[in-house]
Amino acid sequence: MDAKQSDVKQSPALKLNFLSHGTLISKDLDTTRQFYTDFFGLEVIRTSDISLMARLGGDHVYAVVENKKHDQEMGFLFHNGLDVASDSEVDAAHKVAVEQKEKWGLSKISNPKTQHGTYSFYFWDMDGNCWEILSNPERGYMWIFEQGDLEGKGHWGQNFEHPGEDK
Repeated sequence: MDAKQSDVKQSPALKLNFLSHGTLISKDLDTTRQFYTDFFGLEVIRTSDISLMARLGGDHVYAVVENKKHDQEMGFLFHNGLDVASDSEVDAAHKVAVEQKEKWGLSKISNPKTQHGTYSFYFWDMDGNCWEILSNPERGYMWIFEQGDLEGKGHWGQNFEHPGEDK
């Protein structure tokens, strides 16, 4: 019997240790920093005249780089997820986002719904970065990662349940 390709463990080409960061764009670092701290509650430090680093609840950070001429919006599939503990907290966050959209320059705020195994909504910030607020357990998407490879629609299925759902 042949082993599935995913069952065969091979050494990777690169010997890497840690997925440490991602990069976001800012048109104005001072405004972005205030948004990240006052709206999201992120820890933010200034790393240079043109950059910040931001984090929340772990060791993964975002480098935020200023580009005053940036005029493109992040594509929906490249969004950034921020977790809350329950579906009702997603609804509460959605209410705040709608109430404060003018203050922070938020746009395209979707309605919360169950999708890809979580309850969430999306929006774009004043810099064109796309965000998702979603209900997830404490360790984020680790609950789905630990299930291993899924078949069919997997976490995109309509009836796929996740541990963060309010019952």
